[in-house]
Amino acid sequence: MMELDPAVVEAWLDDHPEFTHEYFLKKGTRTMVNNWLADRVINLAVSEYRRSLPGGLAKVPSTKKEDGGISPKSDSGSTGRKTPMRKVSAEEINPKHLPLKPMISKDQLGSPSFYAPAETSPILARRSSSVKRVTESKTRRISHYHMDKATAAETSSGLSIIDERDMIMELVKDIAMDLDITSVSHRILQNVSILLEADRCSLFLIREKDGEKFLVSRLFDVNKDSSLEDTMVRSNEIRIDLGQGIAGVVALTGKTLNIPEAYKDSRFNQDVDKKTGYITRSILCMPIRDSVKRIVGVAQVINKQHIDGNSYCAFTERDEKIFASYLGFCGIAIHNAQIFEKSQLENRRNEVLLDLTKVLFEEQSSLNLVMETILLHTTSLLNCERASVMLVSSEADNVFSKTFEHVSGDWEDNDVNDSDVKPNRRKVPFNVDITMYVRQTGTAVNIPNASKEKRFSFSEDAELGIKTHSLICMPIRNASHKVMGVIQLINKNLGRGGCFSTSDEQLLEAFSIFCGLGICQASLYEEKAKLVAKQSVVLEVLSYHAVSSLDEASQIEDSIIPSSKSLGLFSFGFDDEKLGDDDTLTASIRMFMDLNLIERFKINKNILCRWICSVRKNYRPVKYHNWRHAFNVCQSMFCMIKSGGIGDYLDDYERLSLLVSCLCHDLDHRGTNNAFQAKIEHPLARLYSTSTLEQHHYDQCLMLLHSTGCEILSHLSTEEYETVIKLIQHAIISTDLAVYFKKRGNFLKLLESGKSDWKNNEEHRKLLRGMIMTGTDISAISKPWIIQSKVARLVAEEFFDQGDIEKRQLHLEPVDMMNRSKSEELPTMQIGFINAICVPLYEGLAKVSDGLKPMLDGCISNREHWETEKITTVGTKM
Repeated sequence: MMELDPAVVEAWLDDHPEFTHEYFLKKGTRTMVNNWLADRVINLAVSEYRRSLPGGLAKVPSTKKEDGGISPKSDSGSTGRKTPMRKVSAEEINPKHLPLKPMISKDQLGSPSFYAPAETSPILARRSSSVKRVTESKTRRISHYHMDKATAAETSSGLSIIDERDMIMELVKDIAMDLDITSVSHRILQNVSILLEADRCSLFLIREKDGEKFLVSRLFDVNKDSSLEDTMVRSNEIRIDLGQGIAGVVALTGKTLNIPEAYKDSRFNQDVDKKTGYITRSILCMPIRDSVKRIVGVAQVINKQHIDGNSYCAFTERDEKIFASYLGFCGIAIHNAQIFEKSQLENRRNEVLLDLTKVLFEEQSSLNLVMETILLHTTSLLNCERASVMLVSSEADNVFSKTFEHVSGDWEDNDVNDSDVKPNRRKVPFNVDITMYVRQTGTAVNIPNASKEKRFSFSEDAELGIKTHSLICMPIRNASHKVMGVIQLINKNLGRGGCFSTSDEQLLEAFSIFCGLGICQASLYEEKAKLVAKQSVVLEVLSYHAVSSLDEASQIEDSIIPSSKSLGLFSFGFDDEKLGDDDTLTASIRMFMDLNLIERFKINKNILCRWICSVRKNYRPVKYHNWRHAFNVCQSMFCMIKSGGIGDYLDDYERLSLLVSCLCHDLDHRGTNNAFQAKIEHPLARLYSTSTLEQHHYDQCLMLLHSTGCEILSHLSTEEYETVIKLIQHAIISTDLAVYFKKRGNFLKLLESGKSDWKNNEEHRKLLRGMIMTGTDISAISKPWIIQSKVARLVAEEFFDQGDIEKRQLHLEPVDMMNRSKSEELPTMQIGFINAICVPLYEGLAKVSDGLKPMLDGCISNREHWETEKITTVGTKM
């Protein structure tokens, strides 16, 4: 067979265009058409860009061959990659030729933002700048088209097929370069109006929601003279179910409908004509398909204009063929525009997510601040009424350790202050069933209509006075993909109807990943800050205190230890003023001896002596919370055990723990209270958010127990040691009156119920130990009047010293009990203290053991003395 020369074949095809075109229509594949369109669009875009460059035509970039030579850019129809993939360098993305937009812009407030304002959209900008050029070009095409057609009519030969096809290809090029779905839809309709000489055109696109497909009007009633802006202003979205009306039937069946008289067709809906006054005569409606033959929309043209331009006629079969030819390309253009629109939406969603992430990571110094930032921006972004985040407890899987909540509109400003005081009343329901389900399964819950929800109840709504309409709850995971909490959003559209969409769910899921990272980062930062604060406190303590010397401990060890009876340790009216400082040390050892703790726990006597000396050394010489106070508290505990009958309910571990706790419960006290530490922003306040000083006293106790030469617990097994340490921690923290007030109600209710079990029920025993610690800490109120009045004035002086500091250094007016100018009100304050705190406690303890009744009697007797003092003070004033 003779081999043909490609150049000869190409020349022959150029000389026979009709054959070439017919052959292309018969043999050309859709892939070939797509490739041809792609190359034409690229070539047109390059040419247009080169013309826009200063100096006119620029050289076409060349491509380097692998052998180092230069070859011209290929015009091949292949859509494959022409150069191998490689990493992009900073030089290549530097905008030397093409004007790239900045990656980071600034918002209205001047803050850096990843989110570009909608007005800067490249498609909108290009459309706006080219309106005049497109209009003029299209006008010229219309003019030439009608002129050719008029000429053809005069010669009675008709417009040639080639002319119509050239016109179609010109109109295809018009839409091929437009990737904005609204703009390309408008161009398609205008072009259809030109091709078919239709008075009105409409375009409907297929949409799908909840598995149901339907038609939505993209643009309605467009003609060849309509502007895009006017069409968008007066266009209202029309929804048509598949099979309904002319367009719905075409979308369902995929068949073309050519209706010469619309009013005689039962499928035609005349309502629009009745409202607008427009008369529809002829209709041509055809499906629009993409490259894989799927129906993506429907195009409809109305009222074909007669050749005289003054009347209307029916659409012909020739119109159908022209319409079908053009829509074949339109389907591809619409499909590409839809893909581009989706990519733009995805890109903008990612920009929003980046912007939120930037805001989230701007401030990591406080977990509270991070959570407020998360909730504030989440409610704003997803337009919901209420939001909450619940973090999982590290100790218990079924418990949320921390909760944060926000109601839209609570904070008008984006500036969130960590010190803002928020009301204690909850405003967002926990919805425990839902949040725990999400916590345990790691699965999101999206409830579009709470009133129809059968799996979960919303019982908290009535309690909080709200109504839940819609809800979404999503797990928050840490870097290990473990659920560390949940985020819950309530009531889409601020409770005015609507539900959280799939897009909302996807965006919240993505944002929750960054939330998890932000929370972990903030927690690590807080932990680091605590460690720094702890180090600061430790250095401060170590600079002031030190473990006692061996000589001091040996001196106490060699001393004669008097009996408890001779020291008066069995009496609730014990007076420590009869003892010198060293005597208090030997008396402390005697209490350990009489409770058989030294033998029971194999405590080395020298180590015990050194530990007690070190404990005394670690008390500061403040007026009340000093070593003498700690020794008196220990004596009260010893007396309650030996004389008050409390020992019947305590085992050896508890006795050891309580005696150690009493001696250590105010270690390194500074003569100021917890509130003062917060006011001066002391490192202790950052280190411990609750029971600040008590936590510090406990840490100091541990430090001494671990110090060389003070290891009185060294002979305990690991299990025994952990038990004793936990008992000590609980006992020392219990001396915080805030903790006492939380537990007192349960203690008194238990007594009233008559169901208390102080020997076998661990929860009851723990409650009792806490009450005993408070009873010993304030036991001076039950001492004989001569002792109690002295102690009360020491306490008052220490309080007044704190008040003086607040006035002098903080410029604050102290509360009455710390205000030296209110010193004459001491009797009144003491009476209030006895009535509010002491009497209820000692009444309860007396019910536990009759042996503790002397403490109640002493307390009541002292109240009578203070009442007498109050009367005397008032009389002196008068």
